[in-house]
Amino acid sequence: MTDAATAAGAPNRAMMDRDLASAALGMVVELDEPGHAVVSMIVRDDMTNGFHITHGGLVFTLADTAFAIACNEDDTVTVAAGADITFLKSTVAGQTLTATAVRRARSGRTGLYDVTVVDEQGDAVAEFRGRSISTNRTI
Repeated sequence: MTDAATAAGAPNRAMMDRDLASAALGMVVELDEPGHAVVSMIVRDDMTNGFHITHGGLVFTLADTAFAIACNEDDTVTVAAGADITFLKSTVAGQTLTATAVRRARSGRTGLYDVTVVDEQGDAVAEFRGRSISTNRTI
């Protein structure tokens, strides 16, 4: 994680310190604020599919990680209740993808978050919408 992530709130820091999947994919937390997160990832050769383009599941994973950081705003464990993604542009190995998550609504135990994934040129690669639910567990 970057210094920005380290300076952020303890719940997300603790969550990301244990997130082995995001670490294995080389994700970097660029921004971690309540209801707002930015995460980047350089696409490696082993992240491409049979057409030599970035595997859609990994684009989803990047967006989902930004969503998870944005919706875990306090010490209550918040998880995805559902999510969907629209792929807009393909990318290839060597490109840097950046996911920016923003809270749209939060009421009671549920929340709604939008995540935009862009390439290094700022072109939209995917749009993700996540729905969160807070559990009774604390971090």
